[in-house]
Amino acid sequence: MTPATPATPASATWYFDVISPFSYLALGEIEDLAKSVAIAYRPILFAGLLQHWKHLGPAEIPSKRIHTYRLCVFEARRRGIQLRFPPAHPFNPLKPLRLLTALEADPRAIRTVMDCIWREGLDLGTEADWNATCTRLGLDAAAAAALADAPEAKTRLRSNTDEAITAKLFGVPTLKIDDELFWGADALPMARAYLEYPALFQSGELHRVGTIGASSSRVPLQTEPRQ
Repeated sequence: MTPATPATPASATWYFDVISPFSYLALGEIEDLAKSVAIAYRPILFAGLLQHWKHLGPAEIPSKRIHTYRLCVFEARRRGIQLRFPPAHPFNPLKPLRLLTALEADPRAIRTVMDCIWREGLDLGTEADWNATCTRLGLDAAAAAALADAPEAKTRLRSNTDEAITAKLFGVPTLKIDDELFWGADALPMARAYLEYPALFQSGELHRVGTIGASSSRVPLQTEPRQ
């Protein structure tokens, strides 16, 4: 592979849901990458992607649920990231997602909420933990509730999720650079390689695998997401 002069991407967007421990695991790398690349943060509802693609979430398959939780804990330890699961998972992420959306997806607010849920293991469904999180955001509970309950926040969160579906996202977290999707914390090294060499997927095996068809399928393959 011949190195190329890094090109400034036309756009870079990070789609995440606070319900996802993998979003938390990826957040530090995204923050680091944002020092050199302009990244727009987009809170979305993961359940909306699952509904669109008719997928089960990892936690909806009992054996996969335990495997996923263990993998997250293991990966956090391997990466030197402090992680503590909240007392219940999955949980309803709508209130924190709407609040972050109302706060214009400010990266500092995202870090604060993610740390409360995934570093400290707080349950934002309880009044005490929600209030504690709001305090760290510099908000009182009433002001935070007003922001999260505002029609504009609800509409924008739905719009963000629709945008993600239109972009063909199928999971969180996903970093979208130009039209390329990099799903999961473990895909970020590939994203960095793409930024350094924008022709990464245009030749060799990385190109060929994008042209392979399926010889067997349980369901008709969809080439485009349904609107």
